[in-house]
Amino acid sequence: MTYQNAPDLVADDYIVIGLATCFIKSDGEIHQVEVLEPIPSAALETLLKGIPTSYKFACATNLGAVVNGEQPILPAGFPESAQFADEFVSRVFASARTYKRKESAQALIPIGTTYTDLQYSLERKRVLNATRLVTKDDNVKQHSHTHKVL
Repeated sequence: MTYQNAPDLVADDYIVIGLATCFIKSDGEIHQVEVLEPIPSAALETLLKGIPTSYKFACATNLGAVVNGEQPILPAGFPESAQFADEFVSRVFASARTYKRKESAQALIPIGTTYTDLQYSLERKRVLNATRLVTKDDNVKQHSHTHKVL
């Protein structure tokens, strides 16, 4: 099976999907949600080195197990309550390409297995709908001689 928006990919292509704990802010309160996200090869290599992460586990599978045409599929082993990340399908295609480009990353987690030995931490919360208001106080104060020719 090939994909209309990704003719260079087929259903058997390698992909890693992670279950991340994220937060959504609404009405002044923060709510915890579990999100399915594709993990690109470079990010996977970093996660396996032991950095703290919001991912509970990472599952290596193939593209056909998570995408049917342009529709996301909940892979086996993931909770029914988990949500798909924004733009999940296009991000899965982009992540699958990273594993085609760097095939050695496919050996990090063998296909069909789940890696659970991640450094799961919620110390730095990932707020999905956070907005940053920039104010004049955020401006960097420069020395008075910065733009003068001396």
